[in-house]
Amino acid sequence: MKRYERLGQIRRMDPEQDASEIYRLTAAYEFPWDFTRALELALYRTYAVPSIGRLLAETAELTDRPQKRYDDTALLLDTIVEHGFDADEGRTAMRRINQMHRSYDISNEDMRYVLCTFVVMPRRWIDAYGWRRLSRHEIVASTVHHRTLGRHMGIKDIPETYEEFEACLDAYEEAHFGWDEGARRVSDSTLDLMASWYPRPLAPLLRTSTLALLDEPLLRAFRYEPPGAATRALVRRAVHARGRLVRLLPPRRAPHFARQNWEIKGYPDGYRVDELGTRPTPGVGGCPVSAAARVE
Repeated sequence: MKRYERLGQIRRMDPEQDASEIYRLTAAYEFPWDFTRALELALYRTYAVPSIGRLLAETAELTDRPQKRYDDTALLLDTIVEHGFDADEGRTAMRRINQMHRSYDISNEDMRYVLCTFVVMPRRWIDAYGWRRLSRHEIVASTVHHRTLGRHMGIKDIPETYEEFEACLDAYEEAHFGWDEGARRVSDSTLDLMASWYPRPLAPLLRTSTLALLDEPLLRAFRYEPPGAATRALVRRAVHARGRLVRLLPPRRAPHFARQNWEIKGYPDGYRVDELGTRPTPGVGGCPVSAAARVE
């Protein structure tokens, strides 16, 4: 297979009817590393919305058990990518996602914003650092795939096009990004988790490198001291150079899913999809008794 042959395959497919299959090809074959990084950033930036960051701090999942929360989120979302919405595994993952979210008082606007990050951040990351830019077929397919995800989650007023998702994300961040002490704790815990995947002496360098990839509104919301211009330029050029190097490699012949990521540490002996995720205790960590009762 030639380097751009799979892109040709994608362009021969229907981005509306074949949306989830195109998304699977893009995420698992063309850009598995980039999608992992982009979705990490997508979820991370949601902490800067105080209502989201505060709730995550109250649940303590990302401060007390960050590795498990990271693993479960990645595995549940990727189960749907790997198997589809209609397969038993996909339906089970979707059920667990809904059970968890319905256990908390989360506004539709916050849920819609999180969905927007799943659509927008991979496109922005890959256009900046990927070995090629996303095609229009892939952008449309990702939009349709996540609209389907949003409908399964019961989210209302979902944007129709990629451009509408992007406008919704930018407007929501401009209106809602802000400081929250609990959100900063969640952010620090997440940065510590990412650094823990590498040898301990590298932790300060990795933290600085991660901050160098964040945009100014995100840094301001968490009140982080921005890395110097030279550091930011060096880090971003290094990630960009990685993409240029990947372009020279032969295309991937087998899919790479999140369950194969070495950052997934919590399930060395395997896992069951229906056992992933949290099971909130009514009245604890912001879990309303009535919502929990409905789930159970």
